[in-house]
Amino acid sequence: QWYQRRVRADYKGKWASPLIDNPNYSGVWSPRKIPNPDFYEDKTPFASLLPISAVGIEMWTMTKDIMFDNIILTDSKTVADDWAAESWNKKALIEILNAPGDSPIKQWYQRRVRGSKYDGRWAVEGNSTNLKDLGLVAKDKARHHAISAKMNKKVDFTDLHDAQKQFVVQYEVKYQDTMECGGSYLKLVAEADEEFSSDTFNDKTLYSVMFGPDKCGLESRIHFIVNYKNPVTGTVEEKHAKASSDFKEIFTDGKSHLITLVVDYDGAFEILVDQKSVNKGSLLTDMSPAINPSAEIDDPSDSKPADWDDKEKIPDPMATKPEDWDEEAPKFIDDEEATKPDDWLDDEPDHVADPEAVKPEDWDDEEDGEWEAPIIENPKCEAGNCGTWVRPQKPNPDYKGKWAPPLIDNPNYSGVWSPRKIPNPDFYEDKTPFASLLPISAVGIEMWTMTKDIMFDNIILTDSKTVADDWAAESWNKKALIEILNAPGDSPMDKFLTYAGENPWIWVLLAAAVILPVVFYVYCSGGSPAPVDDGAEAKKTDKVTPDDDEKEGDKEEEEGEQKEEDEDMPELEETEKKEEEEEAAAEEEEAEEEA
Repeated sequence: QWYQRRVRADYKGKWASPLIDNPNYSGVWSPRKIPNPDFYEDKTPFASLLPISAVGIEMWTMTKDIMFDNIILTDSKTVADDWAAESWNKKALIEILNAPGDSPIKQWYQRRVRGSKYDGRWAVEGNSTNLKDLGLVAKDKARHHAISAKMNKKVDFTDLHDAQKQFVVQYEVKYQDTMECGGSYLKLVAEADEEFSSDTFNDKTLYSVMFGPDKCGLESRIHFIVNYKNPVTGTVEEKHAKASSDFKEIFTDGKSHLITLVVDYDGAFEILVDQKSVNKGSLLTDMSPAINPSAEIDDPSDSKPADWDDKEKIPDPMATKPEDWDEEAPKFIDDEEATKPDDWLDDEPDHVADPEAVKPEDWDDEEDGEWEAPIIENPKCEAGNCGTWVRPQKPNPDYKGKWAPPLIDNPNYSGVWSPRKIPNPDFYEDKTPFASLLPISAVGIEMWTMTKDIMFDNIILTDSKTVADDWAAESWNKKALIEILNAPGDSPMDKFLTYAGENPWIWVLLAAAVILPVVFYVYCSGGSPAPVDDGAEAKKTDKVTPDDDEKEGDKEEEEGEQKEEDEDMPELEETEKKEEEEEAAAEEEEAEEEA
């Protein structure tokens, strides 16, 4: 047949008569329509969707290694797009760039990535509280910002460790608009074989330490991340400090805040916000993943035996379903005690035409059709008391559900299986991780933010917490006090006392500014002034002085007055003594009467 169809030119196949219109054709039959007893009209199905309480993945697949990532539920497509911009967009681009070959997209990226991605503007501007106090400001929202500077002297942690010094990084940040989403952290760039260039600084630049605040939505943290080089494999891995606490107000109060990291030569670290500790730990015990790996690891070649039973409980094989167990009983039943409310309106529809609506003057029935008033919710049904009344349901006291045998201890239970341990081929133990941190050659800010006008100021790297405190005393301490005193609310004195109570260092600053100069003046002046000789003063100034006779007269008069006071003194003492004796006698009489 195939040969006849495809090869023979005269083959026509089986003959059939041609089709004509059926003179008795009745059309396509369909059953008649009747009112739907289950009819309802939901004009807001979005609001009727079931509330969501959890997220799960439940599936069957014939494919292994399916990866899920970056799951987000939000009420804004913009938020989802921003989330994708920081996750999937970068990932998709990396996958393209890592694909074999030299695609046009890869060539374009290599030429344009710096100019196209980091389009956020920087400016040096005055503080919103004090325009003369300049700072570095990231100007734009929804932009990537990058700026960096090479250090004149690199930070070598080996030198700091040998001298038993500290590593301190400190800077100020001020969110002049409430922080919504974005970073405001420093990246301390690791020394590399190639000389550092600000033109190529980006998010792929290897850093030694990343430190500073970050916030998006309800989640906020102060990053402290070190890139640690594995001494065995040579690979570099990020090590994250545990989360900090008690700092979230810095994103919303509009004030300048001091962010400080102190790492001691023994590996102990502390994070401070406004000179108050928000996190403490050790490089040896409080980083994730840990600096030092485990000495033993699970054997990847080990597998659970086929006869291993890890079920601790099993259904009781001897149990039987009770005879009175009714699996068909419904979970809920009608509440026979319920009665229809007196104000129930059986014939009132849930929605009615708006009685206050007016047909527009420019409405044309011929062009626009017959005008109908818009439908609104029936005001008589605000309490949900309209329509056919249905008896409410209540839990069925006889409901037991599907029967299942009780669980008993599994007599064949083998315990929780775990693979055997083998020595970790990549094991090492670094007891001085501080000295192993990558040397720092530059300081940079590389971030994405949804908040504009973030100000950075007074960045300092030093080997002494005392130096950082002195730096803050001459900068942030004064600035913070001015911002508090200028803020609306209580009187400046109340604000000062409140601030001083929370920050005791202000009293030290006050003593240095007021009390010490007074003490210094008294000390330099040599005590109380010496008495001035009237004669010497007269000779120097030609001052008019009384005659010597007048002086002697005055002296005798003063001596006479003193003599009279001395003569009167015994009489006065005798009078006072007599009064005291009379008071004592009176007190004794009162005591006798009371007795």
